[in-house]
Amino acid sequence: MDTLTDRINKALEEIRPFLLSDGGDVKLIEIKGNKVFVSFTGACSDCSINQSTLKLGIESTIKKHVPEIEEVISISE
Repeated sequence: MDTLTDRINKALEEIRPFLLSDGGDVKLIEIKGNKVFVSFTGACSDCSINQSTLKLGIESTIKKHVPEIEEVISISE
């Protein structure tokens, strides 16, 4: 059975091609309870719409794969 981290990484792999096509990426930083912390890299790190990408793309995809996750938060490394 896949671990919570495996399931979240699988969700990120689903969204990753879209980020890579724009010259960016996302990295899983940490899971705390029902919250996931990620960091944008490359072109995504300073993109003006990365919060839309976070909520509409990354968070919704993670919640589809891992329904117990309530929120995805972007942090700077």
